[in-house]
Amino acid sequence: MTRQALLVRNGGKPAAWLPPVTARLAGAGVVVRDFPTQSAEACRAAIAEEGSEADLVIVAGGDGTLAGAASALIEANRPMGILPLGTANDLARTLKIPADPVRAAEIIAAGRTRRIDLGIANGHPFFNVASVGLAADVADALRAEEKRTLGRFAYAAAAARVLIRARQFHAEIQAGSCELHTKSYQVAIGNGRYHGGGVAVREDAEIDDGQLMLYSLEPGSLWKVALLAPLFKRGEHVRWDEVRTATARSMTLRTDRPMPVNLDGDVVTETPLELSLLPKAVEVFAP
Repeated sequence: MTRQALLVRNGGKPAAWLPPVTARLAGAGVVVRDFPTQSAEACRAAIAEEGSEADLVIVAGGDGTLAGAASALIEANRPMGILPLGTANDLARTLKIPADPVRAAEIIAAGRTRRIDLGIANGHPFFNVASVGLAADVADALRAEEKRTLGRFAYAAAAARVLIRARQFHAEIQAGSCELHTKSYQVAIGNGRYHGGGVAVREDAEIDDGQLMLYSLEPGSLWKVALLAPLFKRGEHVRWDEVRTATARSMTLRTDRPMPVNLDGDVVTETPLELSLLPKAVEVFAP
């Protein structure tokens, strides 16, 4: 049985991967209609206008592109295939989708799907994490040239610059019935498991558990933050007394001054922050 796929991608970037990907999908009976776009808005518009004519939508790009496409995918009610072509690719990492586009296409060709949750932050969708503090500062400090030459290691270079000038901030957090008052270097609220190029929100975080998971970094000095660094990959930082955690379906975050909020690698809003969850809102192809 032949399936029709709409492929949306950044038309301004080289696409040497496109012929082998379309060939692999064609071998599985998936006919690809290539639709290059020039912006997140154009990507959403393409899905809204063309998605209903296809059996599935394939999004080629990074975490920000995937999050930006989410609302249009829900409206089109089509499953999403992921070709992870960004810097961090944390959603693909959460779903165990290979970084190589052809191997990722094999996941789509296999046809198996699962439904995952979608976070909403001040009306903006996100798959991975909404964060305030260090991660937002790192996203702001990332340089395009570093991302091109260093890939996900660009995050480490940006983090080194940010840590030199990092300061704690005051925050009030409402997580369900739990109210927290904290002085933190970073507050991160995860829908998925990973952010920042492989940093785990918590070791038990899942993207289809119907919960938002929060951690707040509250050590008194930056050298303790540095000591925590090796634990972040496995999500074991939450075991430290200096890291506060909470779990809820909805959360509110207020800071002593407006602060930028990083959603899946892009700074798109600021505090105060209202967070909610759409359980199993998006169908994705996954192993």
